Amino acid sequence: MLEISPTKYGHGAAALPAGTRVIADIAAVLGGSLLIALCAQLRIPLPFTPVPITGQTFAVLLLPALLGGWRGPAAVAAYLLQGALGLPFFAGGTAGWAMLAGPTGGYLVGFFAAAALIPLILGRDAASPARIVAALLAGNVAIYLFGVPWLDRFVDGQLVTAIELGLTPFLIGDAIKLLAASALAVAAGSTQRLPQR
Repeated sequence: MLEISPTKYGHGAAALPAGTRVIADIAAVLGGSLLIALCAQLRIPLPFTPVPITGQTFAVLLLPALLGGWRGPAAVAAYLLQGALGLPFFAGGTAGWAMLAGPTGGYLVGFFAAAALIPLILGRDAASPARIVAALLAGNVAIYLFGVPWLDRFVDGQLVTAIELGLTPFLIGDAIKLLAASALAVAAGSTQRLPQR
């Protein structure tokens, strides 16, 4: 678990020197961005849609629950920036601004929206397992709300087609990733996330 033990430092991470807190925050954000990049390399292309199955969603949903506060969105923002600047961090080792402008760009932007929404739902206090699942589900919906309409621009302009290509084929897989992320968040003690500042 990422939390600094209150019994070891007196009053949790807030009792640490400022420099130590900054280093811990930077490490959490960069480590989170690398986890997303690693999960993105799990890519299964589907012949009928430009949207592949990837492991990114799992990491994007898990990190805000583990890191708490602003660190989850910051990790996703760092991931997007690193990939846009040319590091092979996007799905299957791709990179560049063109990926953000392409058919799957809406999902990438949706990752940030999900990472910002999840901590808002979880709140500052300990979250129950049911609340964690609900927060991650809302995050997953946010990804679709950005991804599917964006994909619509690259298909025949019919939202129904975008739903058929960018949502329906992924529901079962995303449900599995959501449940796995929820289980890990609960098991890791995400009800005691890093202190929010």
